[in-house]
Amino acid sequence: MERFRMPAEWEKHKGTITTYPQAYETFFDRLDQARDQFVQMVKYISEGETVYINVNGEEEKKDLLKRLERFNVNGDVRILINKTDDAWCRDYCPIFVKDSEGNTVALKFRFNSWGGKYPYENDEKTGNKIPEILGYKKINIDMVLEGGSVEVNGNGVLLTTESCLLNPNRNPDLSKEEIEEKLRFYLGVNRIFWLGEGIIGDDTDGHIDDITRFVSKDTVVTAFEDNRNDPNYYPLIENYKRLKSLKEFNIVKIPMPDPVYYKYPGDDKPYRLPASYVNFYISNKAVVVPVFNCDKDEIALETLRKLFPDREVIGIYAYDIVIGLGAFHCLTQQIPE
Repeated sequence: MERFRMPAEWEKHKGTITTYPQAYETFFDRLDQARDQFVQMVKYISEGETVYINVNGEEEKKDLLKRLERFNVNGDVRILINKTDDAWCRDYCPIFVKDSEGNTVALKFRFNSWGGKYPYENDEKTGNKIPEILGYKKINIDMVLEGGSVEVNGNGVLLTTESCLLNPNRNPDLSKEEIEEKLRFYLGVNRIFWLGEGIIGDDTDGHIDDITRFVSKDTVVTAFEDNRNDPNYYPLIENYKRLKSLKEFNIVKIPMPDPVYYKYPGDDKPYRLPASYVNFYISNKAVVVPVFNCDKDEIALETLRKLFPDREVIGIYAYDIVIGLGAFHCLTQQIPE
């Protein structure tokens, strides 16, 4: 029977898929700024690999081209006209894996907009079209799974959260054991390690890519909150305790930024955004990290620089992106070479 392996994110990429921020309903009055931050991300990624960018149509394409020129983006960028509902293509694009012969294959899990929270018909259509456009074999899998909900080290271990993958709004007919069986088979892992909850403000029900990431086959970075009065303190402490049971792994703590808020139109009070340094993206030449103009930015960047001596670690101000409840990892999906 065919076996697959999901390469780790730091393994060589052929390219990265992204989607241009386009929906007012996601970024509101900060859409213009979010687009600038997106283009800055593209600049650094495209210096080491091809970046494919989904846009809704010619108007968005013209806007994107102007910004690429303004930010002096000279790398390999290819624009695809694919209508989407939202920018978070990590979750609705296929997960690219290697088959037993070393070929890259696109695994298209079902996407239901994080448990049916938002419109997703166009996202699901685009996710299904991408393999054909880029020339990859596609395998459809009858299971809801978002790319941001799983994290692999490329060497048999997968991290995920109970609050997301075991939420009945995803796969109510699958048991934990059945979910694990599919993850083992399709992503090529033999050990699945479950953390508990995600961070406050995360509308995905607790994606792993906001709290804990592999940075090598035996090293994990995990978000940590020192303030006992912060609502993230106890969930992140619990996750850290669980991680400490992984005796063969080096666990590195990375601070949470100071709380970040935005008052959405129609809301009575500001909303606590899911700001986290852990939602970074590892490209061929750079690690792109969201930063938030607070004292902890440099601590996070220095921590990651020590862990990625062979890549440039770049902090990009990401407040306006995070208003959409995601960051740079959520905006990207890698294609392994």
